[in-house]
Parts: sequence; C-alpha cells; structure tokens
Amino acid sequence: MTQRDLISAPLHNDIALGPQGGSAYWLTAQDGVRIRAAVWPDQGSNGTVLLFPGRTEYAEKYGQAAMDFAKRGYGTVAIDWRGQGLADRALPNRMTGHVGDFAEYQTDVQAVLALVDQLGLPGPFYLVAHSMGGCIGLRALIRGLPVKAAVFSSPMWGISMAAWMRPVAQVISQISGWVGQAHRFAPGTSDKTYVAEAQFGGNVLTTDPAMWEYMRKQVAQRPELALAGPSLGWLDAAMTECHALAMAPAPHIPALTVLGTAEKVVDPAIVHLRMANWRNGSLDLYQGAEHEIMMETASSRARFFDAAVALFAAHR
Repeated sequence: MTQRDLISAPLHNDIALGPQGGSAYWLTAQDGVRIRAAVWPDQGSNGTVLLFPGRTEYAEKYGQAAMDFAKRGYGTVAIDWRGQGLADRALPNRMTGHVGDFAEYQTDVQAVLALVDQLGLPGPFYLVAHSMGGCIGLRALIRGLPVKAAVFSSPMWGISMAAWMRPVAQVISQISGWVGQAHRFAPGTSDKTYVAEAQFGGNVLTTDPAMWEYMRKQVAQRPELALAGPSLGWLDAAMTECHALAMAPAPHIPALTVLGTAEKVVDPAIVHLRMANWRNGSLDLYQGAEHEIMMETASSRARFFDAAVALFAAHR
C-alpha cells in the first residue's frame, strides 16, 4: 500500500486544540473493522508518541496533549479504538461500549503500526496509554510493541468496585454471553455520556474546571464522538483480560506509571502491585488528582509531560 492509498478521515481540530497540520485516516483492521487514527506533527523530531486512549475516548480528546508533546519535540498518533469515537461500533445502540474479546484491540494496534510505517513517521517510538488504553498497551508491550519506553496514566489493570461486587460482576457478565444478553448495559451504567450528564462538583475525572469544560464542549459540539456505558460483554472481556495480565510478568521496557491519590475508576491496588514488580518501572503518585492526569490542573499536566519526555530522552 502506498500513501496514495491512504483514506483521509475527519479530524475536528477546532475542538481538539491540537497542533496545526494534524490529519486523520481511516484504517481497516485485519478483521474488517474500520477505525480512525489522528496524526499531529512534532516541533523537533525527537520521536513519535503512540497515544492509546481510554474507554469512551476519541482522538480529539488528546489534542491538547499532542500540543504539549509537540512543544517538547514529539509527534503524536492517537487512536479511535473500535467501538468508540468515529470507529465502527459493534451494536445497533451506538452508545453502548462493546467488544467481544480484548484481543480484538490488538488488531487495531497492528493497523496503527502499519500506518506509522506507511507515513514514515520519525522514531524512536514511545507509548503513552491511559486507563483502558493502559490495559491494551500492557498487552501490546508483552506482544513486542516496538517502543523504547512507556508511560501509563491511571492504567486499567483492574476495575474499581466493591469487593463483594467483583464475584457478582464476574458471574453476571459471563452468563450474559451464554444467554444472548452481552449487548445489555453493565449494572449501574446507561446510555448517557458521563461528561454530558455529570456535574463538575463530585466528578471522578478531574479537579480542573477548565479541562472539565474542554471535555464537555467536545461531546456537546460533536455528539457523534460520544460513548456511554459499557456492555456486559465488554465487562466480561475486560475482567478476563485484567486477570490474564495480572498473571503475566512485566515486560522488559522502561516504564513510568502515574496515578492520582483520588482515583475512583481503576483499582489502585493492582497498579501498585504491578509497579512494585516492574524492574525498570516506577510509580508516581499525584496528590489529590483524579482519573485524568493529562486533564488535571496545569501544574499536574506540566509535571506529567515533563516526566514523560524525561523518560523518553533517557531511552532513545
């Protein structure tokens, strides 16, 4: 395939606020699912960041992150995973976040790597993975993702829930597939997009009102990007993958993981355990921060991007 074969996709940089000159492309995974990848240029050719978003997210949400990396000399490639953003969605109710098996996301990774190669984007390459992207990213590293170092933001290596609820969730989500109900929303979730419905006060994502408004405006102006609750099928697949990853040794890749002390979305205990056993990895705790470290206060964001590029520079 040549660059002439690339198919352009929409990129709403007016709401992303990313670097000028960004572009997006439609990609077709090996199983025929169409996904989207956004590419933002660098300002110094120090390398390229492969940015793996979390559940419900989309490329435009990381426009400001791409700008922060560009100012530090790095380009950014952000992915719309299958089932979210402008990528193909598996169910008739497009607001349901669904996947049958987390292995499907690895085919999305391969499609993006092919794009990176096709565009001739400058190396070295580095991984930055948030939440569900951290789950996908850890599996990709184990499978040999060609990066020099990795930064994880609030990685979903376990889902936060009450101890008594965990076995119940496992049973219900597993049975849902057997009885043809895997498409239904997981308990406690609905077809409403969190940032569109929740109030800033008491939200579980950020303590920064400006970044909260940034996220809200995006889904208000481009509702086609939005996603709501996960399906029972997604929950079963996610819990299965998190358990499998917990059994796997840490890959031999330098890694930094950042986690807010007010984290309520992913399971902090699993993150602490993983990083305690990552030989060339470290854990950095952000006091009072919530789930979206890259969308926290200005001081937290500067700390994050500075730490990320310091790790990158040390492993060129």
